[in-house]
Amino acid sequence: MNVTPSPVKDRDLDVALLAPATLIPFLLIATLFFLWGIPNNLNDVLIRQFMKSFVMTRLQAGLVQSAFYMGYFLLAMPAALVMRRFGYKSGFLIGLGLYSVGAFLFWPAALANRYAYFLAALFVIASGLSFLETASNPFIAQLGDPRSAARRLNMAQAFNPLGAITGVLIGTIFIFSGVNLDASQVAALKARHAYGAYLHVETMRVTGPYLALGVATLAMLALIAATRFPESLTRSEAMEEHSGNLGSLLRHPGFLLAVAAQFAYVGAQVGTWSYFIPYVLSYTHDQDKAAGFLLTTSLIAFLVGRFVSAWLMRFVHPSRLMALYCIANLFLVLVGVAFPGWLGVWSLLLTSFFMSLMYPTIFAQGIRGLGANTKLGGSMIVMAIVGGAVLTPLMGLITERTGSQALAYLVPLAAYIFIAFYAFMDLRIGAAGDLQE
Repeated sequence: MNVTPSPVKDRDLDVALLAPATLIPFLLIATLFFLWGIPNNLNDVLIRQFMKSFVMTRLQAGLVQSAFYMGYFLLAMPAALVMRRFGYKSGFLIGLGLYSVGAFLFWPAALANRYAYFLAALFVIASGLSFLETASNPFIAQLGDPRSAARRLNMAQAFNPLGAITGVLIGTIFIFSGVNLDASQVAALKARHAYGAYLHVETMRVTGPYLALGVATLAMLALIAATRFPESLTRSEAMEEHSGNLGSLLRHPGFLLAVAAQFAYVGAQVGTWSYFIPYVLSYTHDQDKAAGFLLTTSLIAFLVGRFVSAWLMRFVHPSRLMALYCIANLFLVLVGVAFPGWLGVWSLLLTSFFMSLMYPTIFAQGIRGLGANTKLGGSMIVMAIVGGAVLTPLMGLITERTGSQALAYLVPLAAYIFIAFYAFMDLRIGAAGDLQE
């Protein structure tokens, strides 16, 4: 596709990504994107593992995502208020502290063998990630020329799928045992009163990866604490002359649409990945580990998409590119719904490539022009991550009511329709703003 932007837009799209002085802060905070990608996608493995170890339905196991994303939702606004007072660095440190505590809580949860305790630990981890995302996304967006914010955020977010891939590989290798009992084997274990012991061993398999995560997160906390950041991005907004307010924030139509689009996107992403392994198992009769490796392949496509998108944004407006990606995903999800089987599996796998640019692009476009309200606006966009807690159980409900994994993917399909609408509206809002300048 040949794209010939206007001279003004060409200058805007090809501005410098980073100044040399900001390279070290960029790389350090980009590492946080890697760190929170790991637990986000370990959840996809946990859902399948808890269905086995606690003998529960997909809808019940889907509460993993509900507990996780409610942590994001409830802590995003407090995170913004803390950072308005104490700056971005406070958000990094508090977030890493909560992340570490939640990871270590997996050990007592496993010893107690209580599903509710695991959900509580995931809530604590997500609370920490809410601080990290509320701080990291606007920090990266403001770490250079505003015109290259979407490109810069896409580049930093490229570290996130590396973490996601790592998380799924860790789960596939160290959590999935590869043991899948049939009904006769379960009956034999029950007759020997050994079935409970088998389930407990399966539950304990989740502890090792999370204890390792807790240690790694503590090390990162120490490194962040010892690092100096640009003063302009660490001072509190209480020191600034104009701190903005919620009322003025809500008068930005592009921002409000971005919050709704982020809700839809995160629900689509989390739902697609959470139910990908069950989809593979239902329609190809593959095993857990093979399905886990297919999910890893999907995340590799997501990673490639991030880098390709960051490059394409030098030539194509971010929202226009997002609209094109939404159209591609509409087609691919329709194939997944209409043709369950290997064709559907590969189609759903490829949606990861096209969804790759959506989160950072919606975030960067949403906080555009918010000024002193950037932290508050960023926190509200992070709160929209609760879409993962709402749409994922909805997919589980559709599966249980219809008996079809494929029909559950109508939920991401609807989400992409709305995101495409947002992308086109953002182009119109941006064009109107250019005319007023």
